[in-house]
Amino acid sequence: MTFQPPATVALSADEARRIALRAQGLLGAPDRRAGVRGVLRHLGAVQLDTISVLARSHELVPYARLGAVDRRTVEAAYWSSDADEAHAFEYWSHAACILPVEEWPHFAFRRRAYRARPQWHHELTDGAYERVLKQLRAEGPLTATALGGAKNGGEWWDWSESKIAVERALMHGDVVCTRRRGWKRVYDLAERAIPTAFQHEDLSDTECVRRLVALAGRSLGVGTREDIADYHRLKNAQVDEVIADSGLVPVEVEGWGKPAWADPGALATAPRGRHRTTLLSPFDSLIWDRPRTERVFGFTHRLEAYVPKPKRVHGYFAMPLLSGGRLLGRADPAREGSTLVARQVSLDSPRSAPAMAEALWEAASWVGCTDVRVDRTLPAETHKPLLAALGAAR
Repeated sequence: MTFQPPATVALSADEARRIALRAQGLLGAPDRRAGVRGVLRHLGAVQLDTISVLARSHELVPYARLGAVDRRTVEAAYWSSDADEAHAFEYWSHAACILPVEEWPHFAFRRRAYRARPQWHHELTDGAYERVLKQLRAEGPLTATALGGAKNGGEWWDWSESKIAVERALMHGDVVCTRRRGWKRVYDLAERAIPTAFQHEDLSDTECVRRLVALAGRSLGVGTREDIADYHRLKNAQVDEVIADSGLVPVEVEGWGKPAWADPGALATAPRGRHRTTLLSPFDSLIWDRPRTERVFGFTHRLEAYVPKPKRVHGYFAMPLLSGGRLLGRADPAREGSTLVARQVSLDSPRSAPAMAEALWEAASWVGCTDVRVDRTLPAETHKPLLAALGAAR
């Protein structure tokens, strides 16, 4: 008897959307017992970014899933204290991300690739790299400032030699960041900071990629090759090499028009439960891949922070509104004293005004604001129902 591969599972577009929401922790009861660290393990990566409007993106991600968790709790959950064993580290994944420490072995392929990199934008004098490692070994964890200064005094990219050296050592894996002070990285030797159990798991490049593909599939629930590759910024060809051995199941999703794969656990039970109503960071892993966001939610979104102000359509840091498992609009928030200001709001329909009002008030309360004001709304006909909804939700 010849082997017959299993039939490809067929999913409706709505089923795929709900699977994606549950996989991202936005459908069903939140796991409050696991808390912020549970969110990080569930997602596999939380993107970091310097922009702070309502809050920094790495704070907004657990907020979207758990509600108004104390912001100090968020920081303590990510960064190790002096007495803690590391439970997370920073590295290049989808972008600069916080990653669960158990994923340290999975990025060995990337660390090896950086070591083999023939050229760098910054040059180092002989011995500079070794001096940084020697200083960390002798003095313990240090910021770039304590290592000799982060900058040479020029433009923001004009790093000092010690900063160049320690960042290169971080990319190589000799150095790791498992904590921050304020917004400053604290560097330490990986051999000292990473738990021993994860230091010596020597994985081949293929095995690293296979594990990351499997983890990306679990975090996405269902995705195309491009979706899966984008989650940890792998190459499509790398995904192709391991997808058959990843444990993911081939599926066909209505309207997607391309092959896709799903986590078998996501297919085992129908996704049900309570939907969150919340504002999402533009860097949230539910929506950080713009083509996927359009395909799954029919929602086009673009971060306009780097777009010249006259050309912005939705605002500097427009945050999409998630409610009822759909993206219903967006708001560009700011804080003025104790007032959360929605500088610009757009809704798909006036019927979405109560959801936006709920999300704005919850966000205001979370960051310590006692009032909400709307400066402008687009389209204009949504202004009156939104003001009414804000008053009713107060």
